[in-house]
Amino acid sequence: MARAGVDLGGTKIQVVVVDDAHTVLGQARVPTPGTGGPEAVVTTIAGAVRAAAAEAGLDPGSLTGVGMGSPGAVDQAAGTIALARNVQPDWVDPFPMAARLQAELGPPAAVGNDVRVATDAEAKLGAGVGRASFLGVFWGTGVGGCLVIDGTPFEGRGAAGEIGHTVIELDGARCPCGRRGCLEAYAGRAAMEARARHLAEQGRKTSLLAIMRHHDKPRMTSGVWARALDDGDELATHLVRRAVRALGAGIASAVNLLDVEAVVLGGGMGIRLAPDWLPEIQKEMLPHLFVAERPPALVVAALGDLGGAVGASLLVA
Repeated sequence: MARAGVDLGGTKIQVVVVDDAHTVLGQARVPTPGTGGPEAVVTTIAGAVRAAAAEAGLDPGSLTGVGMGSPGAVDQAAGTIALARNVQPDWVDPFPMAARLQAELGPPAAVGNDVRVATDAEAKLGAGVGRASFLGVFWGTGVGGCLVIDGTPFEGRGAAGEIGHTVIELDGARCPCGRRGCLEAYAGRAAMEARARHLAEQGRKTSLLAIMRHHDKPRMTSGVWARALDDGDELATHLVRRAVRALGAGIASAVNLLDVEAVVLGGGMGIRLAPDWLPEIQKEMLPHLFVAERPPALVVAALGDLGGAVGASLLVA
């Protein structure tokens, strides 16, 4: 038996088809549409699921289910997604994503919060295995988080783990959420891109825009940032260092409150930049840790780019 998992991100949609042992049989990755509203997103996801199923040698109608992880306000019981502005700026009202995916593809569909399903995958199959407590931090278009305490995801009243919207600077930079001083205002890819474009308009030299155009990308994806860093781009380096300082302060503050065993870093930016920047994040954490001599383990999400999609597939396991 096989099922599909969909990871909806601000710049890309990753789909996997897995079997009962969670082995990836087929996969597809496509850009997230920047216009057209939720209907355009549904159409794109359906096409990617069909492509992943074809790679697995399966008819999409034979799948036992389609699970999807999404940013925004996800009502898992109702199957709706609202306030997904990191996907499309005008996506505000609840959209019946599960019902629309089932209508497009045939198998039953379910939706969950993207960070929670990715953390669930790491807890059961990846870097969280064997750890009683850890904090998942997903550095991507935004900065998401999820807590596992005593081996169980902790959701509070439904909004626990929103580390991206913890305040690291009073009256600081404007966050995409509309508030000021949030961690995401400094480290979210969308906020970093907005800052880079603003500074470029003010005359700061950067290769970010040229790389984006050369690779036909509508947004500054994690790959665009990585290439700019490899080129020694001063503005890209400055903004990534700014993000890393913010991540260090935000993660350390969460650790001071929760004293978790580990922090698992994932997300598009996190996975892409971790080889070079993980030690820097750890270094930036240390001055803010109350018990600096006993820091938590800081590790990269073991499931990599596929973690969110594999986690989404667990919704229909």
